[in-house]
Amino acid sequence: MKKRKVLATLMTTALVLSLAGCGGASKGESKSAESSDSSVANADKPLCWFNRQPSNSSTGELDMDALKFNDNTYYVGFDANQGAELQGQMVVDYIKANADKIDRNGDGVIGYVLAIGDIGHNDSIARTRGVRSALGTGVDANGEVDSTPAGTNVDGKAKVVQDATIEVDGKEYTVRELASQEMKNAAGATWDAATAGNAIGTWEASFGDQIDIVVSNNDGMGMSMFNAWAKDNEVPTFGYDANSDAVAAISEGYGGTISQHADVQAYLTLRVLRNALDGVDVDTGIGTADEAGNCLTEGEDYRYSEEERSYYALNVAVTADNYKDFTDSTKVYDKVSKQLDESKSPSKKVWLDIYNASDNFLSSTYQPLLQNYDDLLNLNVDYIGGDGQTESNITNRLGNPSEYDAFAINMVKTDNASSYTSLLK
Repeated sequence: MKKRKVLATLMTTALVLSLAGCGGASKGESKSAESSDSSVANADKPLCWFNRQPSNSSTGELDMDALKFNDNTYYVGFDANQGAELQGQMVVDYIKANADKIDRNGDGVIGYVLAIGDIGHNDSIARTRGVRSALGTGVDANGEVDSTPAGTNVDGKAKVVQDATIEVDGKEYTVRELASQEMKNAAGATWDAATAGNAIGTWEASFGDQIDIVVSNNDGMGMSMFNAWAKDNEVPTFGYDANSDAVAAISEGYGGTISQHADVQAYLTLRVLRNALDGVDVDTGIGTADEAGNCLTEGEDYRYSEEERSYYALNVAVTADNYKDFTDSTKVYDKVSKQLDESKSPSKKVWLDIYNASDNFLSSTYQPLLQNYDDLLNLNVDYIGGDGQTESNITNRLGNPSEYDAFAINMVKTDNASSYTSLLK
């Protein structure tokens, strides 16, 4: 029986859990008996960056040294711009369908507040830009929509956003970003749900009757604001990630969310490592069917950028019309759900970290998916949970990389790829 060691630590010592599953080591053989191929230098072992693309947090420029660390290095994420456009359009469509209902104080202004995850994260930047672009509230900053938090903008005089107009059934409404801020807690953790819950309380106390819509860069923050205030006041809230609790909340008034195809991302994260370990073409089981029949559809499920060495899952809008199809966020994708033959893809050890063990999307959706796929791909994965604040909380637990055959890395900050690669050189 396969045993998986799960290390999930949040600013405390590691907690070791033993989980049972199928596949992996041959029957009766303990996974702890496995050892990595010591003949391969750590610097040459397969590496997959995921969820946080190595890049400059100020400019967004990709860190190609990290993305080309060796011949078997890739990034797996999702198409941030495509998803951002979907989220923005989802909000616009909702306004057009419900403008007369959501202008709560009848002042002719559709006011929204925006929870920003991390001002230095490309995905957060894209989502902020996507919403502002779709609503017309964005302003130009060096050729791009400004993604800077507006602070409080009840009077519409902020410099980083502008008032827009939208016409519905012959009536013109003003659209205004009433407030936005980065949801960063005192300890430095970004995308912080508790901070978002506190923020909506502050905004509600100051200008609550003007808030007609709540928008968030992710569901973790969105659900915090929804549960703290928006649900009781019937204010539609729009998030991102299609977390199970957010999808379920659509029936209770949550406006919608975006599925970033976490099932595809989790599969790709481990599949690129599996292919490199097996010495087969990286497209095996991705764009080209493997012997078991696993295969994704390029252009529908994902896109690949050879120049960026990056796989991007494509996004799907989740609304009241289709949310029942997304209620189980941890279900493996049917197209890639077949077990690999262990005689041809023998069990290998992988070191993988989750930057923040308390992050709702990563801990409740992404990691459970990874744990389903590692069985199917015959990978013995050590899951390391970080504190969401410092790289050292994670890198200090990569003391013996020679113990592993491959690595999957989810950084705290996109700038810090060298903190990990320096340990592999």
